[in-house]
Amino acid sequence: MSAIDGIVVTQQGKGVAFSSGVGADPRVQTLATDPAWIEEAATRRLQPLTLDRRQYAVLVAPVAKGHLVLISIARDALLEFIGSVDFAADIIEKLITDPFDAMTVVDANARVVYVSPVHEAFFGLKHGEANGRPVRQVIENTRLDTVVRTGRAEVGEIQRMKGVERVVSRLPILRDGKVVGAVGRVMFKGPEQVTALSNRISTLESEVEFHRRDAAALRRRSYGLDDLIGDSEPMRRLKSEITKVAPLEIPVLIRGESGTGKELVAHSLHRLSPRRDNPLVMVNAAALPATLVESELFGYEAGAFTGADKKGRKGKFEQAADGTIFLDEVGDMPLDVQAKLLRVLQDRVVERVGGERPRQVDFRLVTATNRDLHTFVSEEKFRLDLYYRISPIVLEVPPLRSRVDDIELLVSHFLQEISRIHRQPAPQITASAITYLMEQPWPGNVRQLRHEIERAFVFAEEGLITTETLARHSDRRTVAAQPVSVMASPTRPTISRLKDAVERAEIDLVRDAMQMCNGNKKRVAQELGISRSYLYKILGEAEQ
Repeated sequence: MSAIDGIVVTQQGKGVAFSSGVGADPRVQTLATDPAWIEEAATRRLQPLTLDRRQYAVLVAPVAKGHLVLISIARDALLEFIGSVDFAADIIEKLITDPFDAMTVVDANARVVYVSPVHEAFFGLKHGEANGRPVRQVIENTRLDTVVRTGRAEVGEIQRMKGVERVVSRLPILRDGKVVGAVGRVMFKGPEQVTALSNRISTLESEVEFHRRDAAALRRRSYGLDDLIGDSEPMRRLKSEITKVAPLEIPVLIRGESGTGKELVAHSLHRLSPRRDNPLVMVNAAALPATLVESELFGYEAGAFTGADKKGRKGKFEQAADGTIFLDEVGDMPLDVQAKLLRVLQDRVVERVGGERPRQVDFRLVTATNRDLHTFVSEEKFRLDLYYRISPIVLEVPPLRSRVDDIELLVSHFLQEISRIHRQPAPQITASAITYLMEQPWPGNVRQLRHEIERAFVFAEEGLITTETLARHSDRRTVAAQPVSVMASPTRPTISRLKDAVERAEIDLVRDAMQMCNGNKKRVAQELGISRSYLYKILGEAEQ
């Protein structure tokens, strides 16, 4: 109801004892003294009334030996509500006193005019104690004064009150286009429900942050979940495990055959982790020269050995500070280095070669291997205590033969990627060719498949890759189908010379390394343990 436009007070047996405003109208007084109308109005408590084409809302309440009748001009919506709902007054009272939905009302000056009982109890206020006070003195972090000033509603906002977060709505109240006050409502339940709501909000915020990191990683074209091509059950399971493990700080061991994509899994773990904005340092433990393993991993001080940098150098663990270090082929690490690695993992401290001052480092460890570390432990080739340190969580990367349903997706991805690199249209591939690929054993897994597709891309005729294209130019050898005879006929192809086979193997290794290192020739030479001049020689042969 709006401001009071009329009052009538009746007393039993005496009729109208007092009246003012619209209440002085004889028609109103006749209704107020009609027992039947009063009984109905008292039951409904709110009653519509029309006088001289003006709509009013009438509130009837019993008083000592009579009734109080309050009359106010009603808006159409309010009048319709009152006229349609016999228990309109009960609804309004429920909204005001609901113990699970607190309400605060302020006037045009942002001073409190009403606080529902449950809210008074929550803030430790006596009944009516807050009335007349600025709302900011009563409710912490409120914005009801801002809503009054701007006239803009705020719905579904988070407000922290007495150490907990709640969802609130703040609505301005307008009359004739002018703000006359505001109403704030808050979901108010018992402590357990409030805690559950707060925990749910925190969980949702974490999920939003997780997906934001994933999207940001993809925008930067870094390796993420989308680079793990495949929708087979083994791949869906692997991706699900990555999303669960990535936000944690627990060390992860990635286990899988050569060529399955363990490095991509490591990239995904890092890019979806809280350390995503810090370095991911990749180390191929198998490719590290035995004499340089310590200096590469732990760094060295100036003058530590002949040929050392005059300023010293950070090791891989220091380079990975606040980020992630990925040790690939960790099973091939020498035992003495395993012992030092164990100390680093236990204490998070590294000591440079030739140095005396331990250095504290913070990193997340991800390792990978295609070895059976259990067998290595039993053969005393790998330390048991180190194995337990690196493998609290083990992610298994499935071999290609266990997810052949993904081959079609992988082929499409490789064709588009090779097309982009060489700036040539991607050829089509026939259904029979896909079937042919799905029937192969793939001992080299996804890496081998990519090589096959790269060759087929080059030799595709008329923009089409067929089964014949794949079979003719395949690097796979079916010895049983074509046994080698000592007495070779002059017309049959001869066995390749060892030198030619070695050259082809070198070219394939360099191609792999160039892709993994994004074309960084210096890094490729380091990873392969060859000079840069020899690398250029191999690259020249590959282009011939």
